[in-house]
Amino acid sequence: MIANLVQLAAEEKQNPLIPPGPELLVGTIAFAIVFFFFWKKLLPTINKVLEERREAIEGGIEKAEAAQTEAQSVLEQYKAQLAEARHEAARLRQEAQEQGAQLIAEMRAEGQRQRDEILAAGHSQIEADKKAASQSLRQDVGKLATDLAGKLVGESLEDHARQSRTIDRFLDEIEEKAEAAR
Repeated sequence: MIANLVQLAAEEKQNPLIPPGPELLVGTIAFAIVFFFFWKKLLPTINKVLEERREAIEGGIEKAEAAQTEAQSVLEQYKAQLAEARHEAARLRQEAQEQGAQLIAEMRAEGQRQRDEILAAGHSQIEADKKAASQSLRQDVGKLATDLAGKLVGESLEDHARQSRTIDRFLDEIEEKAEAAR
């Protein structure tokens, strides 16, 4: 079979790579018609579709960049708000500590004041009780001393003014001796 093809090719005198003239003319006209059709109809449509695609891609990229810029802006705002919230929390915590320390100081001062009032009231009560006891003791000792002296002497010593002066003088002497001993 190959031998038959080689023999047919050898019998032909024309180059197989170059077509005959009428075929070349018909092929060129057909190519021009197809090329004209592509150039007038198909090429603008393809260019239009490609341009729309390019615009859509560029628009999508611009939208993505805008969205990324907006997201970055929102992130910065969020970080700023978070930092501000942390600062505010630290400030509130500091204020609470200061108020707590102030309340403790006020409570201590109030407790100290109440303690001082209680001590002062106690001291004044003790002083009042001491004076009352001293007065009562003076009266009782004076009465007992007068009664005892009256029993020893055998007469009544009921002169109150003289009795009072004698008792006061006696008790003052005892107090002076007690103070000197301290």
